[in-house]
Amino acid sequence: MSVPPESTSPPESTSPPESTSYAAPAGVIHDIGYRRYDGPRLGRGYILRSLFVQSLRATYGLGRTARAKILPFLLGGVMLLPAAILVAVTVAIKPPDPPVAYTRYFVYTQAVIAIFAAAQAPQIFSRDLRFRTITLYFSRPLVRIDYVVAKYAALVASLFLLMAVPLVVMYAGALLGKYPFGAQTKGLLAGLAGVAVLALVLAGISGVISALTTRRGFGVAAIITVLTVTYGGSSFVAAILGERGHRTAAGYAGLFSPVTLVDGVQVVALGATSASPVPPPSGGLGVLLYVLVTVLVVGGSFGLLMLRYRKVAAS
Repeated sequence: MSVPPESTSPPESTSPPESTSYAAPAGVIHDIGYRRYDGPRLGRGYILRSLFVQSLRATYGLGRTARAKILPFLLGGVMLLPAAILVAVTVAIKPPDPPVAYTRYFVYTQAVIAIFAAAQAPQIFSRDLRFRTITLYFSRPLVRIDYVVAKYAALVASLFLLMAVPLVVMYAGALLGKYPFGAQTKGLLAGLAGVAVLALVLAGISGVISALTTRRGFGVAAIITVLTVTYGGSSFVAAILGERGHRTAAGYAGLFSPVTLVDGVQVVALGATSASPVPPPSGGLGVLLYVLVTVLVVGGSFGLLMLRYRKVAAS
């Protein structure tokens, strides 16, 4: 039986055919090394200023959405409207004296000021607590007092701008009405001093209330309640005591409301005319008490804020 001859052809290759696609280029690592930073170190002062500017801009919604700008600019417009009307009256009618004194304007517009403080204080003081970003601030070379100073100063500055711009508008109207330059300048400076003190007081009270809660709604409601109740209660007690002939005691009732407190400071320290039906008592004791209570409110508010953020930094 014949056996077929073995095939002399080479065996078929079992390896897969070469791919015709191009391979991806291999990654390249660039050794750039680590270099020491040789630029300027701006330090705590720059951080403090940056935090102050950022907080001040936030109170007016700058750098934020259009929705955040509506309320602060609306309240600013409401504050300016009476001043614009007074300017029109001053220029058109030219009464013997300006219709409203510079030192009394904030008393008549206190509702708008209270709403602004209640809306913006939680934005500055409770937002970082609510979103727990406060620890990121303290992880930088920023000490607790710098944080409190920047936030407090930003709220003071925003309140001061809200109240001072209408006074400047009234001053311009008075000069257009040909009122004496010296008297109007003196009145404007007294008014600016008064609103600066009020900004310090309101920023302290609203800042402490805002720092105690992480809920913005609670903070807004609490600030409005405190400012409304203290003013209403103080005015009510002063009216009752005044009707019963206790005018000296009625004058001290103004110590228990931020607005009447600052109004009293203007009267006893700046010689202004009181916007309250019962003015604060004259004499050394009245001056001492009104100035002392104002200093205690501002200093106590700052101290409470420091205590609050000490607990936050330690947690």
